[in-house]
Amino acid sequence: MSKGKIIILSGPSGSGKTTIYKQLLKDKRLKDKLAKTVSITTRPKRSGEKEGVDYYFVTPKMFRYKIRAGHLFEYQKVFNHYYGTPKKDVRSILRSGKNILLCIDVKGAAVVGKKYRDVVTLFIKTATLEELRRRLKNRKTESEEIIRLRMETARQELQRAKDYDYVIINDELKTAVKKVADIILSEIEGA
Repeated sequence: MSKGKIIILSGPSGSGKTTIYKQLLKDKRLKDKLAKTVSITTRPKRSGEKEGVDYYFVTPKMFRYKIRAGHLFEYQKVFNHYYGTPKKDVRSILRSGKNILLCIDVKGAAVVGKKYRDVVTLFIKTATLEELRRRLKNRKTESEEIIRLRMETARQELQRAKDYDYVIINDELKTAVKKVADIILSEIEGA
């Protein structure tokens, strides 16, 4: 049975990793080559997000149950909310021979990298910290205190960029998406 690769996108909050992730899943060149999982989270739903499409939104109690029951492939607590990837979805996709695209934080990427060898890691970042702060402010979804916390975390995450296979600067979305798509194609077709 063929086995797919795990492709991980990580980067600081506000770097554009989720936007790039969504664009990659629409890319015609990658359409039949990538699959996604829907992560589970305890954070509140943001405007425009759909249950079962963007995330499965659960209570902290339910999330803790999923941890104890071994239902999660990886999970992390990020900014006071839990995020996790359903284990059964990952196994099913990999067994089918498809490649799985995960959009997870730096700590989650490290966990996955220790468990599996066939992992390609891509770190998405902005050109400057000032640009990252501007993007976070423009979201208008977090308080100044949360933005400060996200910036502090971003500085720590940026130090881990050297641990990734690729680092992509997202200063122009269309260009960044193309770079990431080209890398993914090269990695999965060159396997």
